[in-house]
Amino acid sequence: MRSFVLATSGMVLETARVVAQGHAYSCGLPQEERRAWAKLSLLANRRMLDGTEAELTRVAHQDFMLRMWVIDRLGPDDADPDWSPRALAADTLAALTLTPERAAALADGWRDLPVEDILRLRRHKNLTAHLERLVGHLPPGPLREQLVTWTGTRRLLP
Repeated sequence: MRSFVLATSGMVLETARVVAQGHAYSCGLPQEERRAWAKLSLLANRRMLDGTEAELTRVAHQDFMLRMWVIDRLGPDDADPDWSPRALAADTLAALTLTPERAAALADGWRDLPVEDILRLRRHKNLTAHLERLVGHLPPGPLREQLVTWTGTRRLLP
């Protein structure tokens, strides 16, 4: 299946991503096999990047959500960046283009904003959907505090 994903492009990759993710969710499989299926789903997802902002957001959101699911259900693994809570936190923060303070300020009057700014706030809301769960997997410190700030800001976003 990995060879197929590496040799495929377009919407077929979406089908492969969904099938692999379904196997990752399968309770009847051993944990390591489920992680392998999740890795394959991540690979298919990441190969769908086309450089557009909408696609970057979609791929990042699906990536973050599956990684969070694996960390929650199958346990974190700091030796693998895909299953490391710290790596997921860093990747999430790197994907955000606004500070929490700027996002909160924009959200205060979001109905009066241009459509592009509203969409930007929506992207931030989507990219931070997993943070409340991720915070519980991080030790106290600056990284965790950044995520806590974003969880509060996320509630304000349209």
